[in-house]
Amino acid sequence: MTHPRVICLGEILFDYLADQPGHSLKQVESWTPYPGGAPANVACALAKLGTAAGFIGCVGQDDPGDSLVRVLSQAGVDVTGIQRHKTAPTRAIYVVRSHTGEREFAGFGERDTGEFADTYLQSDQLPEELFENAEFLVLGTLELAYPHSRKAIYHALHLAEQHYVKIVLDVNWRPVFWPDPADAPQLILDLLPHVDFLKLSEDEAEWLLGATDASSISHKLDSVEGVLITAGEHGCSYCLGDTCSQVPAFPVKVADTTGAGDGFVAGFIHMLCQHGIGILEDEQMAKKVVTYASAVGALTATKPGAIAGAPDAGEVEAFLHSSAVH
Repeated sequence: MTHPRVICLGEILFDYLADQPGHSLKQVESWTPYPGGAPANVACALAKLGTAAGFIGCVGQDDPGDSLVRVLSQAGVDVTGIQRHKTAPTRAIYVVRSHTGEREFAGFGERDTGEFADTYLQSDQLPEELFENAEFLVLGTLELAYPHSRKAIYHALHLAEQHYVKIVLDVNWRPVFWPDPADAPQLILDLLPHVDFLKLSEDEAEWLLGATDASSISHKLDSVEGVLITAGEHGCSYCLGDTCSQVPAFPVKVADTTGAGDGFVAGFIHMLCQHGIGILEDEQMAKKVVTYASAVGALTATKPGAIAGAPDAGEVEAFLHSSAVH
């Protein structure tokens, strides 16, 4: 068994991406399935960058489930934490796109959000040995929406705290996943005291915390070690330790923004695994870490599909080298 340095827990699914950008759900004529789900995207992106990662989640005992486990395995991700549900299907979500590559989640076809296998992740089946060797646990918030998977998240937090694993939370607000979106803010806020590093988009920061600058959020949540706020083409602001600053976005031709934020998270954690968490105390190094994360996010957006679009370390280095920003 491998010893992943990073565990990613949550949903894995198929994004059915509209083949006709700029069309509404009813107008779309055909769809292309891409493997996705934020925590799975992060795990694959980390493996591609060269950091050992494992995934914990639940898929159906169906062809899409088999296919997703295969995608993770082929990417080099540890799959010992994957559970299979006998009757609930593997999740699929429909995604419409604008002409500029921005996407909008358009629902689950004929099914209700609570019917899918990922909602049945069982807390008593989480493999503790994964946590014994890990340095980071990456969580989203979508699985808070369902009782079984919410319990699994809290059990994972307990195991992480026992084994001194740092918690990285990407809020990843997607109202379509929640049976009742009104439940979301409090459930997410309740999670924050457990979190070491918090990543939000600018919209999520405004929605959840009523602020969009990293420094005021960092002061508001004095328990976190770092806050990262991404704003697409407007770059990223961050507070890491005592350093609060921002980095501009890299200008790239966007094909699909689906995995850009997940690429950013992977780039950030990869740098911490490479250099040690202590580098964040150095202002220049903290900026270098966030710049690297931004480069991974930007490159991911240049290709369709979050997992397919993730760059390897060589591509990121070449991109950073050629970018006039540096």
